Amino acid sequence: MTADPVQLRTRRIWALTVMFCVAVIVLTADAVSKQQVLARLPGHPPIRLLHGLLTLDLTFNAGAAFGVGTSYTAIIALIVCGVIAYIVRTARRLRSLAWTIALGLLLGGAIGNLGDRLFRAPGPLRGQVVDWINLPHFPWTFNLADASITCAAVMIAVLALRGVRIDGTSPAHAADRIDGAPSAPSAPSAPAFPSATPAPGDGGTRFADRDECAS
Repeated sequence: MTADPVQLRTRRIWALTVMFCVAVIVLTADAVSKQQVLARLPGHPPIRLLHGLLTLDLTFNAGAAFGVGTSYTAIIALIVCGVIAYIVRTARRLRSLAWTIALGLLLGGAIGNLGDRLFRAPGPLRGQVVDWINLPHFPWTFNLADASITCAAVMIAVLALRGVRIDGTSPAHAADRIDGAPSAPSAPSAPAFPSATPAPGDGGTRFADRDECAS
């Protein structure tokens, strides 16, 4: 059965809208938080909150998420540009809400950190990312964009392990549809024909019922 083109177009627009809304929320939260941190934390010692569960500590990161690859800032920025282009291109096939949210988180986080690399010192593609969140027993300082990317990675891993595709289908669901399909009606059994047995007393034959044969 062919899907209605209008319905497919509506679902595609809905998925793209949700993805970009999630990305905008992440991007806005990341930008506002960085602006507040840059306005309030420079020149201050780390601020411990929630009895040390969360520490606000301003640092500048020239590498990827969690300070990885500090010597390859320009290369990382170009890779991020490629990731963003791939997400936008792949989004046309979105039909799964979970994938939509995951790609929105990934897109928002990637754009948030890319903005730092493009517009912050020391220059385009070499800018340092503003990090300010530190957790106990965690060696790296990060920001909301990093947290969003991490959540997206976890969601994508779970969806991949469960076999959920970006278009909302999965092998498991396909198997369920096969197993749950109504079974074909069984062919009617052939009628039991009476067996021919000699009729008593006349030497002829008559068709005896199956019950009589059994007795």
